[in-house]
Amino acid sequence: MWREKVKAIVEQYRELTEKMAHPEVVQDLARYRSYAQTIAEIEPIVEKYEEYERVERELEEDRLLLRSEHDPELRELLEEEIARLKERHEQLEEELKVMLLPRDPRDDKDTLVEIRAGAGGEEAALFVADLFRMYTRFAERHGFRVEVMDASPTELGGFKEIIFAVEGKGAYSKFKFESGVHRVQRVPITEASGRIHTSTATVAVLPEADEVEVVIRPEDIRVEIFRASGPGGQHVNTTDSAVRITHLPTGIVVTCQDERSQHKNKAKALRILRARLLDLERKAQKEAIDRERRAQIGTGERSERIRTYNFPQNRVTDHRINLTLYRLESILDGDLDEIVEALAAEERARLLEKVG
Repeated sequence: MWREKVKAIVEQYRELTEKMAHPEVVQDLARYRSYAQTIAEIEPIVEKYEEYERVERELEEDRLLLRSEHDPELRELLEEEIARLKERHEQLEEELKVMLLPRDPRDDKDTLVEIRAGAGGEEAALFVADLFRMYTRFAERHGFRVEVMDASPTELGGFKEIIFAVEGKGAYSKFKFESGVHRVQRVPITEASGRIHTSTATVAVLPEADEVEVVIRPEDIRVEIFRASGPGGQHVNTTDSAVRITHLPTGIVVTCQDERSQHKNKAKALRILRARLLDLERKAQKEAIDRERRAQIGTGERSERIRTYNFPQNRVTDHRINLTLYRLESILDGDLDEIVEALAAEERARLLEKVG
């Protein structure tokens, strides 16, 4: 099944390469660019398959030689070479199957991350600040830019809520597995008796929506301007620059007060609203698919809790893939790659079952 797909891609590559040389295509800039883009996208698959076929030919040649060879030393060398080629052949097959997997078109997009305090009061708000720092460091490691869109700070340095954008090619692909309930187990700074408390924070990761994807009509929103509020002191604006946008058809409300400029706050609020509307549309589509699936195979609910950060044991556990790492400090410092790569590998393995 997968070989047929690859062969079709190879044939497409050859046809497009030939067409690129035609004068009518060279003169048609839009068509030329389209062909060039498609070629660039499928060329790695073609090159990988060419290597796969070359290894396959060498493997068959060595097997034929082994059947006619009687010298013990040469037979041993051939057997070693066959074992090496067989291993490479299997590796290339797996790599090709991965390359054939349907690519999430949202992976290259910028993303919006929303973190909100859950159960645990002030300790939950402090945990939100820890997660924000972790994600900021993680983004920096990958060369992404982080911009705070809106925040509700607390007196002790935590956040009731913080929304930020992560900008850079592939940002959504690196953050998309973070959505869900995160749990922390530790002794809070507000706890005098030294008891370990459990607090939670929720994380939502939304791919940024292009204006062409989500059209917001002026008559569908109500824009309100008010004076920004905060925990006091420098956080309180003296002008009416905060913006609240209500999307009337859905009831979604977005507030931005992080900037001193009313126009900047409105622009940020519209970015957040656009992403939430796109997410709402995709969730509705997913729920329709899930309803159909449940009707066929029944229910199989699982906990929303995706990860636990346990300070006394220096432990981080991702419950979706039963991965436990004993280096909490480095993970909270943004070293999330091992977790993200393990989650991506699990998703690939699940999709590979469908490739055949």
